[in-house]
Amino acid sequence: MAASALALASVLVLAAAAALVCPDRACPPPAADLAGLSAFNGWRASWLDHGFAALTWFGSLYLLAPAALWLAWRDWNRTDRRHAAAFIPLALAGASALAHVAKHLVDRPRPDLYPALVAMPQDASFPSAHAMQATAFLAAWLLAARRPFAAGAVVAATAAVLAVALSRIYLQVHFPSDVAFGMVAAVLWVLACERATRRNFRN
Repeated sequence: MAASALALASVLVLAAAAALVCPDRACPPPAADLAGLSAFNGWRASWLDHGFAALTWFGSLYLLAPAALWLAWRDWNRTDRRHAAAFIPLALAGASALAHVAKHLVDRPRPDLYPALVAMPQDASFPSAHAMQATAFLAAWLLAARRPFAAGAVVAATAAVLAVALSRIYLQVHFPSDVAFGMVAAVLWVLACERATRRNFRN
């Protein structure tokens, strides 16, 4: 029941956010989104341009999907780790699917307040798939541990997620709301997957 409630909450967050940013299928950018894009544009620097263009790849499935599959392969033959073997790929795949279904349904245009600093993706803006995928992968990786991670690992994982999230705004390919609501939905989805897989792979 808890897993179902958390999964439903993840969907409801995206639905409520979609109603907020695209009421009646129109998508005028809220003032907060425009202010966020303007602020990031004001922080432009050559080293940040190159740095965020590189960091944004840490939210790509080209990187995260092989990593999730490798972790699953590593853990599957260990009885005490089969929960983790199923959990991490499920968390990543589900978050990615949620993001892309929402993109198709909401169809929010990409920002055009300032020029994008990378090739503008062809799909819709809401929510940020990169932010959702990075959040889901790293949150699942932390939760799958049988023992608490060192503080440094938690800080590093959090910094990586924030770097991907901020990169999408800095590069002018997402509104801040695309990123923020996507990350919240991803966390709820990960918690739902964690409950479901622990129940089904209980040692």
